[in-house]
Amino acid sequence: MLDAIDNAYYAVLEAAAALEAEESSLQTSILTFEIAQIRAANGIINQGDFLRALADRESRENSRNQAQRNLNLNLTRFKNLLGVSGTVFPQPINFENYDDILLYLTGISNEEADLLYDEFWNILVTVNPSITRAINNSKRAEFNLTSITRDYSPVIRADISSDVLRYSTANGFESLRGNGSFSIRGTIPLDFWVLSNRVERSIISRDSAAIDYINTEKSLEIELLNALSNILTQASSVLSSRRSLEYTQRHYEFVSERYRLSLSSVSDLNEATTLFINSRNNLNRASYSFLQSLSRLRSLCALDDEEKLLEIFFTQRR
Repeated sequence: MLDAIDNAYYAVLEAAAALEAEESSLQTSILTFEIAQIRAANGIINQGDFLRALADRESRENSRNQAQRNLNLNLTRFKNLLGVSGTVFPQPINFENYDDILLYLTGISNEEADLLYDEFWNILVTVNPSITRAINNSKRAEFNLTSITRDYSPVIRADISSDVLRYSTANGFESLRGNGSFSIRGTIPLDFWVLSNRVERSIISRDSAAIDYINTEKSLEIELLNALSNILTQASSVLSSRRSLEYTQRHYEFVSERYRLSLSSVSDLNEATTLFINSRNNLNRASYSFLQSLSRLRSLCALDDEEKLLEIFFTQRR
């Protein structure tokens, strides 16, 4: 539930960032078309470029509208998950606050990653409700089996006697007169077969609980490994996406200026704009995927807030 709310929260912010990028792209395409109109009126642009500018404006407007619908949909899901109505919008996130941890994670060694895994595993096995429940079920099944088995054991008593001496498991050797005899007597609970069935069922329950515990442990090991792997992968993606955005933005500004000077075509500007918008969206996706990975790890370890999670990374770094 914890990471579900976080994911819905991040989905709204990611959709809002995508809308902002599409709105910026639309404004650029509108300006491009206006310049194309002026040039067409003066006969300094061919019909193909003019139509390309018009098509690009319509395409960008459609993308903006889709981004708006996507934001509305994610916002509705977020509000439904919280059970609230009215105007609600998540507070934006300052990603500069994550710069230190991003730099650390992108340069982490294999040995440091193993130590991080061990640290989080020690926390997980202590507090994660799934494994705690599996442990308790296993202990309960073992206790039930022990209790039932205690009532299940039959009691055997032997008596041996002759004309002068008698022995019994209860009284030992006794002197007596009379004819000799030999007998073995045993007492078995009246519900012996019922108890036998209960023992069998308890053994099956005990074994099932043990298997469930093993499977739960293995499942959590895989989840923890995936969560940490995703965090490391997304941290690298965030930094590489930042560099890519910087380069594509500079390229866009260069081509945009050339277009104003009639040194680049509408197609050149459209291509540069598309690269720029895609880079912005890639950075947004990587950034929020990184936050979602952190949220998943926090949920696995049942940590109250993100600060406690980051403290573990920073402590391990030292």
